[in-house]
Amino acid sequence: MSTEHVQAWLDERGAGLRVIEPKAGTATVDAAAAALGVVPGQIAKTLAVRAGERVLLLVTRGDARLDNARFRAAFGAKPRMLAREEAEELTGQPVGGVSPFGHPEGVEICCDESLRAFDVVYPAGGSPSSAVRTTPDQLAELTGAAWVDVMKPVD
Repeated sequence: MSTEHVQAWLDERGAGLRVIEPKAGTATVDAAAAALGVVPGQIAKTLAVRAGERVLLLVTRGDARLDNARFRAAFGAKPRMLAREEAEELTGQPVGGVSPFGHPEGVEICCDESLRAFDVVYPAGGSPSSAVRTTPDQLAELTGAAWVDVMKPVD
């Protein structure tokens, strides 16, 4: 159901993007990279995060992790990941398949600068076995995302 919703949302905006459903699962960065034949950094993972009273979706390259100091400087609060149930309630999509696309008005979305290292990225398509091929700029434009710099490479 979530993939159909994401596809309908993309179609309504004339994005020209398609939800891809590879034979292998895409619930983790490594699984998605293997299934799509790309490097882990090209997987655009979507994190559901709380910053004080603010709740947002943060889209970042798959092989990076939150830098608490940078996040605090950008959002004025320490990051706290939403519980699985909260993330699913906010997005209507299962954890492991949360897409930056298809959310109700008012869901704040931010894209991390780390995505710009790639010409093409693959965010989830609304299920743990889907993805969408897009560019970082198109992803941000479609979602109305602000650009932030809050991630660091994984050592």
